[in-house]
Amino acid sequence: MNWLFNIVDRVTERSVRQVAHRHGRRSFITRLGTGLVGGALLPMLPFDRSGQFGAAHAAGAGAAPKNAKKSDPTQCDYWRYCAIDGYLCTCCGGSLTTCPPGTEVSKVSWVGTCLNPDDGRHYLVSYNDCCGKGSCGECLCNNNERERPGYRLGVHNDINWCMANTNSMFHCTTAIIVGTA
Repeated sequence: MNWLFNIVDRVTERSVRQVAHRHGRRSFITRLGTGLVGGALLPMLPFDRSGQFGAAHAAGAGAAPKNAKKSDPTQCDYWRYCAIDGYLCTCCGGSLTTCPPGTEVSKVSWVGTCLNPDDGRHYLVSYNDCCGKGSCGECLCNNNERERPGYRLGVHNDINWCMANTNSMFHCTTAIIVGTA
């Protein structure tokens, strides 16, 4: 049995020496580093969860679902607010699409895809924060339907989107339809 270990040891040593002779330490470290960094970045690549979205609404794809959202834009269960996080501008002196006086629309925003129960169609809704005043404090809504992780910032609602503006104070959020899904 000892002779078998000697053969395996010699073959392994010869193979390792040949590899070391052909490749330097730097190339090994480069490949190792590339593998480690690539492996760490792999979970951060974008991925598509639209299959989950389609399965969730497949039953009511052409008609309004039984638990249709209300049509009052001052309530959190209004259909456009499916991915909103903030105070509703409709309760703070603004409207669904305009900021209240004394505030300005954020330079960046996030988007959601919401089902309109009246026509059974999905719409892309842009959520724009209104900036420049302290928080409104009325009608706080936090709906996270199909929210993506924080590294997908365009569809993540837990960020102060007013940070891109000169005055980064958050006041309220609008819900503007930008197209159909």
